[in-house]
Amino acid sequence: MDSLSGISLFVAVAEARSFTKAGTQFGISSSAVGKSIARMEQRLAVRLFHRSTRSITLTAEGTLFLERCRRILSEVEAAEAELSELSGTPSGRLRVSTPQLTGLVMPTLTGFMRRYPDIALEIDLSERMVDIIEEGYDAVIRTGSHHDSRLASRRIGACPQVVVASPGYLAKHGTPSHPRELAQHHCLLHRFPASGRIERWPFKLADGEPEPQLNERMTCSTVEAITYALLQGEGIAFLPTFIIEDELKDKRLQIILADYMEQTVTFTMLWPASRYASPKLRVFIDYVVQNMRI
Repeated sequence: MDSLSGISLFVAVAEARSFTKAGTQFGISSSAVGKSIARMEQRLAVRLFHRSTRSITLTAEGTLFLERCRRILSEVEAAEAELSELSGTPSGRLRVSTPQLTGLVMPTLTGFMRRYPDIALEIDLSERMVDIIEEGYDAVIRTGSHHDSRLASRRIGACPQVVVASPGYLAKHGTPSHPRELAQHHCLLHRFPASGRIERWPFKLADGEPEPQLNERMTCSTVEAITYALLQGEGIAFLPTFIIEDELKDKRLQIILADYMEQTVTFTMLWPASRYASPKLRVFIDYVVQNMRI
């Protein structure tokens, strides 16, 4: 079991790229971590890390050893989980990060809590792009495409994105018939908090036709605030339909420029690929995929 503890510590150092962070995770000093790694290197007769005053990085041998160690730990986790399943229902704590879309995610998460009362959720509602592995999350829900070999993924669903305005705004300012007319309208824009980038309105345009200029009336980091401004007749916005489903049904908002827009937003569940999917994580993934209404 001493060797297994050493392997766990090595993986923690490799993933955190820090003796200090790994030590904190295991409740030991960075000096003790360094000595443990040094003993492992001496026993294996290879150097696992390149060390400098600013950082540590894996050697080629360390990279190879890391993949083997991850598989070993995954098998141990699988064995422990199988024994746990024999003893009762899924239980424990799950640390989850989701987009800051309370109306979308919370009905599903509270439903999960009722279905699995022995599982405690620690929920981070944030637009920040968390590092799932380094920050210790069990799973995250995110929009868009993701390419990270460290992560496993499962598609939750997708919905259209549309350009909308209130009838009151359109009655006062007119209804644009082409995206280029947005230069004369009030546009309510969404800024991604993680990157600071303004979300693009991806219109279908003729070859060679320039991107339309959006006359910025307001820029905001949350779609809930943009929706509020929309309903007050303050402008035109580009939003996913699940955010404004009720407002579209009761005609408080209406879709415009539909012939120039064909865009969807995809939701995906991500979790560390190197870890065995424990019973509590498996039931969480299944429940969210089956029950989140997108």
